[in-house]
Amino acid sequence: MEIRDINEIYQTEILGEKREKFELFRNLLTEYNQRYNLTSILEEKDVYYKHFLDSAAGVDLFSENAKVAEIGSGAGFPSVVLKILREDLSFDLFESVGKKCEFLKVVVDKLGLTNVHIHNIRAEDGAKDPAFRERFDYVTARAVARMNTLCEYCMPFVKVGGKFVAYKSGDVTEIEEAQNAYKILGGKLSGVKSYSLPENYGERVLAVVEKIKNTPAKYPRGQGKERKMPL
Repeated sequence: MEIRDINEIYQTEILGEKREKFELFRNLLTEYNQRYNLTSILEEKDVYYKHFLDSAAGVDLFSENAKVAEIGSGAGFPSVVLKILREDLSFDLFESVGKKCEFLKVVVDKLGLTNVHIHNIRAEDGAKDPAFRERFDYVTARAVARMNTLCEYCMPFVKVGGKFVAYKSGDVTEIEEAQNAYKILGGKLSGVKSYSLPENYGERVLAVVEKIKNTPAKYPRGQGKERKMPL
């Protein structure tokens, strides 16, 4: 699993050729935050390191022209960052909070992003829809739930042969604890890539789960069981 050094991505793209769009995104985040309660991280350096650079860390894990779903999009991390860096990717963003969907629509419009579709729907409902179930090359999520719960939300969207890319803290314990969930949901942990954000902003990992067989129809279970009784 090869990914570029994040410092290279930061210097050449986030602060380089894509700086204008990232600065516009940051301004929108600041402008709409009070109204939509998007993030507690608003200082410029914090946004660039904790949100932009962290989201960008997985940019090389997605194959060309891939169809990607993001579960629990929030303010658009990592999806909007990935889309700025990889215009070839198409995205379906699933977010249950209507105000956050409104913000995402503003961002997509102001940044001129194409092939980005926003769905105001809970993951456990979207995963039951034949239009979305096992339709995506990749699914990604960041800061949504522990890995065993997160897999139940995300894996039903991944088609067989596709991958789930999870952004996680440097503590890999929850990734190992989710082995049963991977197996039940038709997945296999295929890689864990560690990286460090600059200036002691934290240790992070990207966990990649490959979809090797169909997810049984009963999952996700719904009614909060994913969190109350994780696999």
